[in-house]
Amino acid sequence: MTERQVTRVRDVMKTNVDIIDGRMTILEALKTMQHIENKSLIVDKRHDDDEYGVLLLSDVAKQVLAKDRSPERVNVYEIMSKPVIHVSPEMDIRYCARMFEQFGLTRAPVIEGGKVVGMVSYTDMVLKGIADLPLE
Repeated sequence: MTERQVTRVRDVMKTNVDIIDGRMTILEALKTMQHIENKSLIVDKRHDDDEYGVLLLSDVAKQVLAKDRSPERVNVYEIMSKPVIHVSPEMDIRYCARMFEQFGLTRAPVIEGGKVVGMVSYTDMVLKGIADLPLE
């Protein structure tokens, strides 16, 4: 019997992430977003003892667009999630997928040594981890 090849989060994660300040307005944050394929923005720590946050585009749709709030008047910290559940780049994608299911996640930052090194999503795990399809 052959051993299964372990695919790690590091093998499938996106390494291009957008990190923003939580005091920005939603409009400012969206204008600085360069990696739209991630569908999220990482909210930076304010100091060493703080935690990272995350702002999903779906949060903006639900909390700003659907409620007819002005993106120029809503700050990121008002609708972001913090602290954010994160994963290690060394985690097996099978366990990462299980964790996503258990906590109702669709994506999570990848943190190594206290710093964000990427973002992983179900899409990355399935298309890059199982099917080995090139994603950009």
